[in-house]
Amino acid sequence: PVQILTYLGGVVKVEETELKPRVGFLYPDLTHNISLVINATRERDSGRYMCTVNVADNVTSTGKNVGVISLTVLVPPAAPACQLHGDPAVGANVTLSCTSRKGKPSPAYQWQRTAPTLQVFFPPAQDRGRGTLKLTNLSREMAGLYVCTAENPVGSAECRVVLEV
Repeated sequence: PVQILTYLGGVVKVEETELKPRVGFLYPDLTHNISLVINATRERDSGRYMCTVNVADNVTSTGKNVGVISLTVLVPPAAPACQLHGDPAVGANVTLSCTSRKGKPSPAYQWQRTAPTLQVFFPPAQDRGRGTLKLTNLSREMAGLYVCTAENPVGSAECRVVLEV
């Protein structure tokens, strides 16, 4: 764990870490609540944090003066990349793929054709975890604009590919 805060007899000390310039207290007048605020959170701020409270005259609190909490910083998906794999000829099979380099938790992917008419896809043609869409026995009617949306609880992003059969 990273120890960033020590409370000793009314004095609070924030350890020297890269967090120090971004850490503040929820309540500026320090009482028994020394809750922290981390500004401009980053993915690498994720981890376990430890707070130690030392009361000058209390020797019986050994082992009870440490609090540990885990922090997971969520990250919206980065703009995904869409690709077409295979030869888009009549009667052929192709796979559309969609991958996002960032996202915490890992994004789920949803493919849909938007033009000329809206069409939504389901398994087994679509794999929401891998971001793939398998189109089999292509026909001219399957041509159009396909949009992939990468989504997690904190955001979404999309990419597009034109399928010409």
